[in-house]
Amino acid sequence: MGYSDHDRARPVAEPPKSEQRTAFERDRARVVHSAALRRLGAKTQVLGPASDDFVRTRLTHTLEVAQVGRELGKALGCDPDVVDTACLAHDLGHPPFGHNGERALAEVAAGIGGFEGNAQTLRLLTRLEPKVADAGGRSVGLNLTRASLDASVKYPWPAGGGPAHVSARKFGVYPDDAEAFAWLREGAPDGVRCLEAEVMDLADDVSYSVHDVEDAVVSGRLDLDVLADAGARQAVVGQVHAWYGAAVPAEELDGAMLRLPRTEAWVAGFDGSRRSLAALKDMTSQLIGRFVGAAIDATRAEHGSGALTRYDARLVVPRATLAEILALKGLAARYVMAPRESEPLFRRQRELVTELVEVLSDRAPVALEPPFAADWRAAGDDAARLRVVVDQVASLTDVSAAEWHARLVNPRLRS
Repeated sequence: MGYSDHDRARPVAEPPKSEQRTAFERDRARVVHSAALRRLGAKTQVLGPASDDFVRTRLTHTLEVAQVGRELGKALGCDPDVVDTACLAHDLGHPPFGHNGERALAEVAAGIGGFEGNAQTLRLLTRLEPKVADAGGRSVGLNLTRASLDASVKYPWPAGGGPAHVSARKFGVYPDDAEAFAWLREGAPDGVRCLEAEVMDLADDVSYSVHDVEDAVVSGRLDLDVLADAGARQAVVGQVHAWYGAAVPAEELDGAMLRLPRTEAWVAGFDGSRRSLAALKDMTSQLIGRFVGAAIDATRAEHGSGALTRYDARLVVPRATLAEILALKGLAARYVMAPRESEPLFRRQRELVTELVEVLSDRAPVALEPPFAADWRAAGDDAARLRVVVDQVASLTDVSAAEWHARLVNPRLRS
């Protein structure tokens, strides 16, 4: 068990540093200092960053995922820096306006391999985020170790190549990036995630299920007392099955929604006072501990007490825990995310992203930032040039996307 030289290898070999840091500590530092991580501070998580002072952004969500994942991975024997790097990197590829922007880019990129935030993350780590170049001068991104890159891949397959229970919209690599993907997956079982990637994925699910509900309660969009109503629970079940699939049947989801309010820290009658805010924060903490603890206990029961890494073990999450996490995701979807779909603002965000791709395609390479302009000039065909434009738009924050649109699209519309 543990990590080998194969796991510590980088796409481009680098001389050892004099400082006393491990290869995996260096990986984590590279993500922490990346521009892509900084930009997450102005990208939507569920509600837009400008909606109020409390709401989580992609960056604060990422930091929470990293904290949960690091502790979970450490408890199982994973290198905490490998897990931390994967957690810090897991949302780097998300475009402006969250999943709303992702949907718009998926539509405009349908003919060139699509767009998926996780595949874009791999593209950033191995190509777009500048740190190291190969002997031919081609960027290899942050040049992370194989173990850290593999841990960052939530969906280790191309579009259409995933297992039947996973949405066809979820994939982890574009055709353009097949070479980098093949390198990082060398020696890995086809379609199987390493343990560190499973830890990252669970930390993501736990964090956004619990914290999105917390945000929904504080914003007044959700009253947790709704779970006492059978009709409301049925509606949440329907939302879960519509958005996340029907792998967990209705009766298990309903049981989870009956079970959660019986936990000691569950908050009823939230009134916005400091006392109720403290109680809500304690509830989120207790729920995270409940879910993570259940996964640690179940994994240890299956694999024993030794250090677990890479492909030596699989993360085991009890079915009841999965149902509770999904129920919380369903609550946030039902009372926050689904109602937004019909709001004019969210339709306009998708239009803004689409129009930006159109105008940048017309005005490239002049309108692109210098690194993307160079990529556009080097592209061999129209499909490759469109991918560059999509890369540029995906890199923008909510604020900069709106500013670029006002500068480039609105004047054109007036002319």
